[in-house]
Amino acid sequence: MIDDRGALVQHQWHMVTPDADVPAVHVVDDDAGLRTALDSLFRSMGYATRLYGSAAEFMASGAAGRAGCLVLDIRLPGTSGLDFQQQLADAGVTMPVILMTGHGDIPMTVRGMKAGAVDFLPKPFREQDMLDAVAAALARDEATRAERSQSDDLRHRFDRLSARERDVMGRVATGKMNKQIAFDLGLSEITVKIHRGNAMRKMGAKTLADFVRMAETLKLPA
Repeated sequence: MIDDRGALVQHQWHMVTPDADVPAVHVVDDDAGLRTALDSLFRSMGYATRLYGSAAEFMASGAAGRAGCLVLDIRLPGTSGLDFQQQLADAGVTMPVILMTGHGDIPMTVRGMKAGAVDFLPKPFREQDMLDAVAAALARDEATRAERSQSDDLRHRFDRLSARERDVMGRVATGKMNKQIAFDLGLSEITVKIHRGNAMRKMGAKTLADFVRMAETLKLPA
């Protein structure tokens, strides 16, 4: 473990075996001693952990799309931590990142935080600071995944709508009245009401406000 002075100390911990369904703390650092210390610290708090000596090793593991967070050293063999963080973002990987370095400076910190890092910890760091950062990162990952799951569910429901029901939903979201939608689509107002009712039922919208919020979440074209 790492004490307040950054020194390694012995600590008893309970083994937690990570799997693909359990959020894990992924540690990428070429310092084997620090990896072991962080592994002990995180496992003592009940977190599942996975350890990697380089960015390439992490990517080869296939862990980038799994639940959890990434504790990433800036100075790594090959690709630097900051460059790797940007590569993950460019690839659409949303796993929250905590950056750490023994050679940090203001430009590094600014670059890392602008790229979406949860925290930037200089070495040596306090155990509690790291644990707080991990807790925040895991909470962010859980929220992001819940939001994505809700969006995927909405998209699945939307895909079940007929073409006309989708047209009506998109226009309802812009605030158009049934009469206006009927004119746009060359339909009768009664037919528009039927399409709107069917679409609301299939989407699971209990109110018109729910229906509009769903359309906004889906970013439907007008």
